[in-house]
Amino acid sequence: MKQLPRYLFAAVVIFGSLTACNNDNNGRASLNTNQSTVPMSAANTKGNQKGNSGFDVDALEQKLLNYSMDSISQDEVDDLVWIREEEKLAGDVYQALANLHGLQAFTNVAESEATHTSAVRVLLNRYDIADPAISTSMGVFINPTLQDLYNDLVSAGTPSLNEALVVGVMIEELDISDLHAAIERLSENEDIKMVYENLTKGSRNHLRSFYSQLISRGGTYTPQYISEEEFTDIINSPMENGN
Repeated sequence: MKQLPRYLFAAVVIFGSLTACNNDNNGRASLNTNQSTVPMSAANTKGNQKGNSGFDVDALEQKLLNYSMDSISQDEVDDLVWIREEEKLAGDVYQALANLHGLQAFTNVAESEATHTSAVRVLLNRYDIADPAISTSMGVFINPTLQDLYNDLVSAGTPSLNEALVVGVMIEELDISDLHAAIERLSENEDIKMVYENLTKGSRNHLRSFYSQLISRGGTYTPQYISEEEFTDIINSPMENGN
């Protein structure tokens, strides 16, 4: 189902220019939106949106009560299981890079990603699907492709902060691509579509944040998984809230 060769990127990781500077676009994710009908929200710290986007899982569970449960195909099950671990991968990579480079923004977005993978867990529970991430520790994945991807991404982001930020942009771009494909494979499952669309907004916000920091440090990035047109539209548009 998955086009696995797209993950074999070890020689494709774009090495951003290594000019360093001290612009720390931090901001801590607001994981409670205080709006019970809005399951996902872009953080707004001291009036400045920083790009972190967290789910309010309680609000999500309440909103899902408004949706019927339709039959679910094996492809849709496979996508949910994949995305559950893929969102965990994003958070685990960011925490590993935060530990290596000390950039608080990685820790903050990792906290947001923890709510993303929890949002997918809510859907797994709703459809009584076995959860691959129910007891795995940081950096450990049931899917061997995602395990290899985690190892490669941490390795790629280890040499410098700029290369770590390139990894951040790449992860979010890859998430967007996979979410687009999963949405296209959906049949009538509007509840799953709602969660996927909110996850996509969160990934776009995280991409904007990492890309902005990379550019401010003199780095560059070329899109790998989505079109250049879509990438340009994302980085030139404002932060988004969920619905």
